Amino acid sequence: MQLFAAFMKLVRWRNLFFIVLTQTLFFTCVLRAVVEQYPKNAWIESKGGLFILLVIASVCIAAAGYIINDYFDLQIDAVNRPGRIVVNRIVKRRWAIFWHLCLSVIGLVLSIYISYKTKTYIIALGNAGCILLLWFYSTTFKKQVLTGNVIIAALTAWVIVVVYFFAGAKIIGDGNWKMASYPFDIRKFFILTMAYAGFAFVLSLIREVIKDLEDMEGDAQYQCRTMP
Repeated sequence: MQLFAAFMKLVRWRNLFFIVLTQTLFFTCVLRAVVEQYPKNAWIESKGGLFILLVIASVCIAAAGYIINDYFDLQIDAVNRPGRIVVNRIVKRRWAIFWHLCLSVIGLVLSIYISYKTKTYIIALGNAGCILLLWFYSTTFKKQVLTGNVIIAALTAWVIVVVYFFAGAKIIGDGNWKMASYPFDIRKFFILTMAYAGFAFVLSLIREVIKDLEDMEGDAQYQCRTMP
């Protein structure tokens, strides 16, 4: 039981729940409502199972990112958050890497399958890019001024944008990428997505900067050039 609780803490289960909630609400309450008059809306209605897989893929990739971040942050967290360390205290480092790899592979395989079924390969490419960015964020980018903050904010926005690519897969598959050729509701479909994603980006960026200010002591000891 202690190990399970530690694992849930390691993967930030509250944040994962928020990802599930965000993608589900955006898909069911926003995108479906916008495209309900589009002639091929039935395609979206028939892909509920694939959408569940998309949410699982997003959760797995995010969880893997949290694990690898804690794996590389042991020394910094020992200064900033000594009471909240899980890796190497409850979960051994080799198991942390194992779970990071497993969750990353699951997320990537699901993304490839979804892209294959929807013929929208940007989903697989985008999620593969997220896995790489989360790794390099943990090893390199988070130590650079604003770079890590912008990456995390962009990944937060991607949680919404990837749902747009999924829901718009049939439209994209038809080759209607020129905005001028979209009916009004499809333009609204795009604009709403960018508005929500932009809002998520800004909120996440502010949150990351605040976290940097809270973690100044540990960051300074280990030469992390974060926000002063």
